[in-house]
Amino acid sequence: MPPRATVVGMAEGGIVERLRELRPLIRRNALRAERERRVPDEVVAALAGTGVYRMNVPARYGGHRTPLRTQVDAFAEIAAECASTAWVTLGHAGVSYIASLFPDEAQDDFFTGPNGPDVRIGGTLVPGATAVPYDGGYRVDGPSAFATGCHHAQWHLLTAAVVPAGGRPRQGPPEAVWVAVPMSELEILDDWDATGLAGTGSNTVVARDIPVPAHRVLPVGPMLDGQSLSKTNADDPFYRMPVLLLFCAWAASAALGAGRAATAEFGERIHRRGITYTFHERQHEATVTHLQAAEAQLRVSAAELVVARLVGEIETKARDGGTYTPLERARIRAESGYAARLCKEAVDLVAAASGASSLQRDVPMQRIVRDIQALCLHSYVNPATNLEIYGRVLSGVDPGTPFL
Repeated sequence: MPPRATVVGMAEGGIVERLRELRPLIRRNALRAERERRVPDEVVAALAGTGVYRMNVPARYGGHRTPLRTQVDAFAEIAAECASTAWVTLGHAGVSYIASLFPDEAQDDFFTGPNGPDVRIGGTLVPGATAVPYDGGYRVDGPSAFATGCHHAQWHLLTAAVVPAGGRPRQGPPEAVWVAVPMSELEILDDWDATGLAGTGSNTVVARDIPVPAHRVLPVGPMLDGQSLSKTNADDPFYRMPVLLLFCAWAASAALGAGRAATAEFGERIHRRGITYTFHERQHEATVTHLQAAEAQLRVSAAELVVARLVGEIETKARDGGTYTPLERARIRAESGYAARLCKEAVDLVAAASGASSLQRDVPMQRIVRDIQALCLHSYVNPATNLEIYGRVLSGVDPGTPFL
């Protein structure tokens, strides 16, 4: 059992390097993932060999408790070749953090199965299903939309609204719970056909009157406030990082990877092509190209600084047992959206300068454009929404959302 006085993980070294070695494989399969609307099986299997799915799993099960800064670097490495693959991977690795807040008996279910600490757990925060109390647990029925990576998950944390058995729904907002269900018990609908992050396989999954024992249920509200039902992990500083703020860091990592990918792709293209209908035989010779390259790179660099600041704050507070003010929570969410916006601006700039030949579907630039656009439309990452929330708190107004 690791010492509990530090947030530093057990196996920080090596994961980023092993993922970097996989980048050619991820790149070769990026277009295939987009066309098939899911990450290819061989890519998922190769990722498992890097230990990336273990980053948030408790050490007693063979997990790594990897520092957040390393997680961000790891996901960005994947996103530099395929944002869809990164989004699926960070979803599975991130939801394992939530799974580690469940009662210890549930953790045994998750992490001692056939896949051990490499188990892939999906989840959503859209309460489309209902949970009716039944025999000490719940019977769960209904859909769970945007189930990223559902084809490769062994478990799914389905968000459900609690409905009293045979009674009237309670007044006010319903109680929301996460219920852990084996993926084999859920139906996957073929309804994910998106223009961006198309390879994430974010289909709707459906539960049909499935019994779920009480130990596999986690109330969403208390968990968002930093409470855990795990007796073993409750005092571990690593598991004091708020899930919603972690998602800010994880989402920003995908944006960083996309921004880096676009600037790298542009840096290669400008040496292979000229500027049509001008005297520039090579694009890299043109002054306008110098300005575009510098502007795009500085936007990505600025995003890296923003992400490093928010990651540092999350890790420091976890280590020191610090609490967050509403202003700090709103700022971190705003910083995540702002970093995504900076990366999108960099991508848009170099994509617009990449010429008509970049419109071919097999040119990575166009996929990067589609993916960063989709990322910035995500309801929790959307830059405009996040800036508004932060501005409301700065102005002394209620943030207008509990998701901070």
